[in-house]
Parts: sequence; structure tokens; C-alpha cells
Amino acid sequence: MVQRYPSSGTPTELQRPPAPPSVVNAVKLMYAGAAVSTVSLIISLADISGTKAAIRKARPSLTAAQVSQLNTFIISLAIVSGLIGIGLWLWMAWANNKGKNWARILSTVLFGWATLQVFSAFAALPVIHVVPGVEVPGLLGGLLTWLLGGAAVWLLWRPDFSAFFTAQGLVRVPPAGPMPPRRLPRSL
Repeated sequence: MVQRYPSSGTPTELQRPPAPPSVVNAVKLMYAGAAVSTVSLIISLADISGTKAAIRKARPSLTAAQVSQLNTFIISLAIVSGLIGIGLWLWMAWANNKGKNWARILSTVLFGWATLQVFSAFAALPVIHVVPGVEVPGLLGGLLTWLLGGAAVWLLWRPDFSAFFTAQGLVRVPPAGPMPPRRLPRSL
């Protein structure tokens, strides 16, 4: 039996090659998506004061307590969904930067979901009955994050990015230190 690779007793490590430019650009777009989502969340929270008035206008039969409860629910929902969106952007940027293939697939699925949300938001425009101009910043923020997500997903499936995810892209790095002399096994 011949030992093909000399070893110092410590296993060699697999190391991913440096990220190609499409990976770097996709990750930057994901960070930009997180930033836009953060700004959108801040704008929606700053504009939350008009929510009670919009609720009263849309549902005049609700009591003051019911309006307050619904307003609190809407604020909580906005905060939770905004933080989840920001977290997903950051998580996908981190995982795709590490070359995780599942993150590339999940990013694509999340972009598909965002596409459905954008289409449903634009389809609902004629039936939205709230204060004029209030929904425009939200729609623009949603459209901008959708465009950033689309560009990132396009980069995720580029050929150089695909090679970054394959097992052949891994290179074997020898352990640090001098190599011991090669030993041949004893014959019986």
C-alpha cells in the first residue's frame, strides 16, 4: 500500500477560491436591498401617524378602542415584517458570499415571492382607498428592492458564480509547516 499524499498528522483543509466579480456585485446588491428595506421601514414608521385617520375613514363603525388596537397591530406587523425582510437580505448576502448553493436557490425563491407581491400591489392600486400619496413611497421602495433582488438573482446564476458553487471549485490547501519524510508501509 502506497501513501499517495504525505501527511503531518493534521488533515488538509478545503478552501473556496476567491469570489468572482459577479459574487461580489450580487452581495453588494443584497446589502443595498437591506439598506433600502431599512429606509422603507423608517419611512413607514414615520408615516404611521396617518394610519389611525385612515382606519377611521375606512371603517367609521369601529370604536376608538378598536381603532387603537388595529393601529397597534398594523405597527407591530410593519416592524416585524420589515425586520424579517432586512434580516433575509443580510442572511442571503452572507450565505451567498460564502458560496452556499442553498442560499442561491433560496434567494431565487424569495425573488419569485417578491415578484408576486409587486404584481399584487400594482394590481390593487385602483382599489386602494387611503390618503392620496401615502402608498407611493411604499410602492417605490418595494419596486426598488424588487429591482435590486432581480439584479442580484441574475448575477447569482451567471456562469462564473455557478463555478464558485461547484465542488470542483474547492482547492486542497496543505497543512502549514514542513512536510515530514514519506514513510512506506512495512511488508508482512
